[in-house]
Amino acid sequence: MNLPELGAFLRTRRDRIRPAEVGLPHGPRRRVPGLRREEVAQLAGLSADYYTELERGGAKHGVQPSAQTLAALARALRLNGDERDHLFRLAERPLPPSAHGPSAHVQPALLGLLDRLSTTPARVITDLHETLVENDLARALLGASPADRGPEASFVYRWFTDPHARAMYPPEDHPRHSRVFAADLRAAAARRGRDAEVTRMVAVLRRRSQEFAALWDTHDVAVRRMDHKSIVHPALGVIELDCYNLFSEDGRQRLLWFTAPPGTRGAEQLELLSVIGTQDLNLTEGTATDVVPAPDTTSRR
Repeated sequence: MNLPELGAFLRTRRDRIRPAEVGLPHGPRRRVPGLRREEVAQLAGLSADYYTELERGGAKHGVQPSAQTLAALARALRLNGDERDHLFRLAERPLPPSAHGPSAHVQPALLGLLDRLSTTPARVITDLHETLVENDLARALLGASPADRGPEASFVYRWFTDPHARAMYPPEDHPRHSRVFAADLRAAAARRGRDAEVTRMVAVLRRRSQEFAALWDTHDVAVRRMDHKSIVHPALGVIELDCYNLFSEDGRQRLLWFTAPPGTRGAEQLELLSVIGTQDLNLTEGTATDVVPAPDTTSRR
């Protein structure tokens, strides 16, 4: 592992990122043209001390960054595909999948748009509904995404195998969501072709869920592009929102965001959500932390 070269590479990438590009204020006292070390650490979900040690070459404490840490740094530093692969090679880690999976490299265009959606809940997911990155308002609305690997990382998988995953929607809406999820998954399966990941997921879901098996056998197919959702929030009650999707060119990633028409109760609840922030309410998409205001930065997995 070439830690000194890795540290130098991180420093040069950090210097080229302007704060505004990642939703951070420039500030009058900024002494560096790019991001500060602590800002990169925040964006990547790392401690400032750990990131500082990485930039210094890691020899003092023998740091060994994991694939998850490298993926988070690639997102925080807006690395393109070649730069991301170079970072993994310097750390002597297997290259992650480029298009899908929980450690997939987020499409730069989607990530750039996500950074600008600071006043509305938004996240980037794969075509199997695995969350790649989300902002704080998305965590406040839906709960933090779980750190599961494998099939459990997919919300579609959890929807059909874990009853708790359905608590975020009113019971009367469950049949409609089940139909939509199954049809959307069939579209993803067709797009991927003979993909082992989606083939295994479908096989397991057919065994574990009679509901899914029946829906799958209808052969209904439909890509979810826009939907009106009623979301059950533990503190704010039922929130009526519109959910929009913007797809990457290959269709394997999508940026989705939630909004409500001005003057509606849903819009008022979103305003209140930005004040309440996240709290330990055991939401279906994961468990958040103590009550804190939701800042205008983007949380990285």
